[in-house]
Amino acid sequence: MALAGICIFLHSCSSSKTGTSSTATTPSHFPQLRFLDTTHIPFGKIFQNTTVGGLSGIDFDKDKGIYYMICDDRSNINPARFYTANIHFKDNKFDSIQFLSVHFLKDSSGKEYPNAKQDPYKVVDPESMRYWYGKNQLVWSSEGERELGKGRPILIDPSINITDTTGKWIGSFPIPSKAKMSSRETGPRQNGVFEGLSFTPDNKKLFVSIEEPLYQDGPRVEIIKNRSPIRILEYDVATKQEIHEYAYIPEPVAYPAIPTDKYKINGISEIYALNDQQILVMERSYSTGHPNNVIRIFLSDITNATDVKNKNSLAIKKYRPAAKHLLFNLSDLGIFIDNVEGICFGPKLQNGNQSVLLIVDNNFSRHEIAQVFLFEFIP
Repeated sequence: MALAGICIFLHSCSSSKTGTSSTATTPSHFPQLRFLDTTHIPFGKIFQNTTVGGLSGIDFDKDKGIYYMICDDRSNINPARFYTANIHFKDNKFDSIQFLSVHFLKDSSGKEYPNAKQDPYKVVDPESMRYWYGKNQLVWSSEGERELGKGRPILIDPSINITDTTGKWIGSFPIPSKAKMSSRETGPRQNGVFEGLSFTPDNKKLFVSIEEPLYQDGPRVEIIKNRSPIRILEYDVATKQEIHEYAYIPEPVAYPAIPTDKYKINGISEIYALNDQQILVMERSYSTGHPNNVIRIFLSDITNATDVKNKNSLAIKKYRPAAKHLLFNLSDLGIFIDNVEGICFGPKLQNGNQSVLLIVDNNFSRHEIAQVFLFEFIP
């Protein structure tokens, strides 16, 4: 499938708080992303007796003017949680990030989620969070767990959860059987499941992206194109039922691992729906031995894609995947790029265009940086 390439014009680059602008030039019928600025959240920041880090999802409530940031701590440092914050801009640059509150996620019994030492069969792995307009609720995803080591297997299904804005559990969206964990080589891979969520602007649809191919759909992505399809699920919000699925073909892993037998990955780290048909898809590639992640943002279109909801396997190509066009490769900025996992639209900029924010999951490591990026979305 052909990709629409872009050119990035950089005047200068900086990894400090004050960034520089760059323009992505695309054909007139594609939107553009223009880089404005970057900043970071200090390592080890303490807020209300919790460690801020592992921020794997971000969303903006335009009515209250606040951001929701979910943390992927599996209750190892502090209980599973999310934060609210104000992020201020001045002249299209970051001015400040002010954390407002922290809320611990609760299970259906009203209890905080345990860590693996407390109860390995009830652990959650939070990844994405979206604000549900009209409901004043939040929807968040967990990747579950698939641990087949010695002893009893740990199989925790991924989940799509509904909470109020204080973290109280309200309900969930059912997941298809093919997305449930199995001790056989079928279903999701460990740590490669529900990384992305997005409501459509009218809140009638919810898209959910799987990070890596299901076992029955194909192998993990390699450094050469090996057609490893990833599923994007579409839910009807009113009924909470899945109605469609689409196949999305990711790019190859950007670099070989060093040594070559070490860990490498490319998959979908987050999505953001522009409408019923067009979705911003953020691919994240990482290879051991390379400090930089390769983050590419694509415009994907499902208009002509085959509905693969009833296909248990995508190993044989008898479907049309979603179309995709490259909008921005963060590597072209010429600065250090870490583990970007969150994307959302923020408030409108002074010129009326939409701001776009990206946030990094630093894995609570002093060797990583909790970066925040600011872009302009030019329709």
